[in-house]
Amino acid sequence: MGVLGITSDFYRTQNGRVTNAFVTGLLYSDGMRGPKLLPAFLILTLGAGLFLLARTALRSLRRAARAGDGPTDPPADPPTVLLVAAAALIAALLFFAGTRSYQVLLWAPATISHTLPSVIGVWTVLGAVRAARSGLRWARAAAVVSALLAGVALGMLSEPFTLVAGLFSATAGVLRLPRFGWTRDRYVSTWCAAACLGLLTGLTLLYTSPGARWRRAQHPPEPLSAASIGETFHDWWRLWQTVGGQWAYLGTLAVGVLLGLALAVTDPRQEGGARRGAPGLPPRALFRVAVILPLPLIGLAALAVVFGLRSGYGDTGWTYGRTWTSFLLPLLIALWAYGAWGGLLLGRRLSAATRPAARGAVLVAAGAVAVGSVAALVQPVQALTTSTVVRSVAWDRQNARIRQEVAAGAREVAYEPLLIGGLTEPLYASSYKRDWAAQCTATYYGVNRIHRP
Repeated sequence: MGVLGITSDFYRTQNGRVTNAFVTGLLYSDGMRGPKLLPAFLILTLGAGLFLLARTALRSLRRAARAGDGPTDPPADPPTVLLVAAAALIAALLFFAGTRSYQVLLWAPATISHTLPSVIGVWTVLGAVRAARSGLRWARAAAVVSALLAGVALGMLSEPFTLVAGLFSATAGVLRLPRFGWTRDRYVSTWCAAACLGLLTGLTLLYTSPGARWRRAQHPPEPLSAASIGETFHDWWRLWQTVGGQWAYLGTLAVGVLLGLALAVTDPRQEGGARRGAPGLPPRALFRVAVILPLPLIGLAALAVVFGLRSGYGDTGWTYGRTWTSFLLPLLIALWAYGAWGGLLLGRRLSAATRPAARGAVLVAAGAVAVGSVAALVQPVQALTTSTVVRSVAWDRQNARIRQEVAAGAREVAYEPLLIGGLTEPLYASSYKRDWAAQCTATYYGVNRIHRP
């Protein structure tokens, strides 16, 4: 069908995700080379984006901290090793600590729909921040246009990410309106408005597509009622019980504490004690909002995702862990930021000169949690690697056998399901007519029918 052919097919007959289809067509245009390289691409781009975003944010805070002290030396760079460790740990936890690691990282249809959007979002925000710091009007205009275009593309790529990104963008845009006195211009609010407009446009194009209408007809959403709302909240609570049961997520909090302690050590205020006392943070009211608001927003975003999943997939929709990345990444970033803030405040209180033992104890405790978080991922990664390799060998062997039989003239072939990652395999349904996976497999091999060995 080609890249444009699969894009048209998705829009007209599948689900309306135009961007999803276009990226899928590009990815598979060179056989399996694209799907093989995609996981490495996601890991590297997400890690690099998180590192650059964190470094930019910390540099801005340190520059603000020194602005009130008169002319000084340029602010020192944040500790690179800890920033790299934080970015790598956040990426590792996102990919391996959840309930659907195979789908989140190795299964291309899911990574395109639910992992790639987060990567695009991180780099789009990074571009906006860099444009703001440059002070160039054309750079800011380009960032706003990029936000609009990226929003349209993301709106036709992933409905869960669109809901989460739209909620965060709208909130940030309202808070950064000049009337609140927390900004001198309308750049941030304009950028957020452009992002929201793009997301809404893309989602509208997706929702009104013939493919999306056909898909909704296969799973008609249940009418909104008090009972369905209550069940949605119940699913939302079960989701957070699942997330809360993975204590490895605390590793991001711990590595944030380590970073905060390191920043406290290199803080110029440590040289002269609490010389000027001011923490050098943004306006107090804005800082309070920035501290209080993330967790409620993440909870609300998760609720929106659960509602959408329940509407599209029914009672089990909330278990589709591949969609959780849309709000888990903001959660991990927020935990890291809370840890860094707490470590900074604690480090200033526990100066090396007055309480070295206390500071050492905090370092050991935070380091132990961070290392334990990494250690908790070893077994899941090993199991995932083993099952993936075993399945790939079995798949290659079966694929070679089937192609030999087809070349010999067979019109029906045996296919043994190779289960992995909680995914649907051919011959899963009770009747062949309803078994879309089996029919797709038969079409792929050019035979009339497949059957179990």
